[in-house]
Amino acid sequence: MAYDVIVLGSGPGGYPAAIRASQLGKKVAIVERESLGGICLNWGCIPTKALLKSAQIFEYAKHATSYGINIENPTANFGGVITRSRGVADKMSKGIQFLMKKNKIDVIMGTGKLVAATKLEVTAADGSKQTVEAKNIIIATGGRARELPTMPIDGKKIVGYREAMVLPEQPKSMIVCGSGAIGSEFAYFYNSMGTKVTMVEFMPRLVPVEDEDISKELEKNFKKQGMTIMTSSEVLSVDTSGEGVKAKVKSQNGEVVLEADILLSAVGVVANIENIGLEALGIKTEKGKIIVDANGQTNVQGVYAIGDCTPGQALAHVASKEGINAAEHLSGHHPEPMDYNNIPGCTYCSPEIASVGYTEKAAKDAGYEVKVGKFPFVASGKAVAAGATEGFVKVVYDAKYGEFLGCHIIGAGVTDMIAEAVVARKLETTAHEILNAVHPHPTMSEALKEATAVAYGEATDI
Repeated sequence: MAYDVIVLGSGPGGYPAAIRASQLGKKVAIVERESLGGICLNWGCIPTKALLKSAQIFEYAKHATSYGINIENPTANFGGVITRSRGVADKMSKGIQFLMKKNKIDVIMGTGKLVAATKLEVTAADGSKQTVEAKNIIIATGGRARELPTMPIDGKKIVGYREAMVLPEQPKSMIVCGSGAIGSEFAYFYNSMGTKVTMVEFMPRLVPVEDEDISKELEKNFKKQGMTIMTSSEVLSVDTSGEGVKAKVKSQNGEVVLEADILLSAVGVVANIENIGLEALGIKTEKGKIIVDANGQTNVQGVYAIGDCTPGQALAHVASKEGINAAEHLSGHHPEPMDYNNIPGCTYCSPEIASVGYTEKAAKDAGYEVKVGKFPFVASGKAVAAGATEGFVKVVYDAKYGEFLGCHIIGAGVTDMIAEAVVARKLETTAHEILNAVHPHPTMSEALKEATAVAYGEATDI
């Protein structure tokens, strides 16, 4: 069978690429080895949010009396929480099946391997093989949990995010290695459910890619929630010979041995680029990623790559836009290149974290003279009414022209607030324009305007 476009991988980069190509009149097939929707829908973004929602509901129930509601001794049904999460994932995956049919995209289940610039060999689960051809191929093979030799994932006592999502029973104690989005979200989830959690982070602070003020606030909140936090710390080895795990950890204060039922390794993501035929075609890779140009093209004519297997940020929304851009480019359009400095990052623990653009330090390092404003949610009427006063909005502006350099938020539901800053930066909005855009009251979103007012000495609510 010959196609115009074959997409290898059906995650949040692959399936939008396939749909966009189909919308542009191409005959499209998508190759998937496991479940439509990829890791994001089945084992990542979506089911983790379902787990986190359950944790949040449990937290509300435990503190219901502070809202004037009496709930006697709420308990968590761990199995029920996991089942709900899997149900959400299954529903979303079925939604992708519907989208494939709606857009007349052929779904080929199996593991794909490039055998030429226009040919893929697909091996089905039963071992049978078929070869499919296309004028263009989009590689969207994604990534998987990175493994460190000091803590090899065995799926039982040392687990990655996939196993952490479907543990047969709730552990009484857990060591979480890594405090990026995955580590922080699972640490919050398990701690909220009643597991004793210790976080181990190699860098000097939690969520190290975020603004320093955000890191401090998250650590303060996590400690308040009862977690043990170890920064500037490294796991040297893990002993799994006993009932649980014994992790030897080197910290600033020397070496300690941490004991727990289970250890979650959340130390980043590595690209899935092995055994897909890159070497035979001479497709260039560097540091474990496929090298592409601004349109997602590899060095081999007609072959594109997008998402986590390429050097951009390993985020679902980045992959989606890259996939759409690639589909448009191979269709003869001229999509606007991605602006990787205006990509929002979100972490869905509680309090949530959302950010875009320069941190204060990065802006100064880039040579900007900055105006910085912070507005705490404790001064927000909506936050006080909601009983969610943790956190703040921090904005960074260029002192000279008022350019919106960065926005960093930590608090309840803030991942739904960051889009304003993304759009504002895209439109080259200045601080003056933010101040003069009337924000609704009472909302959490008005804190962004208030933080801007703080930066310019015009605050009226703090």
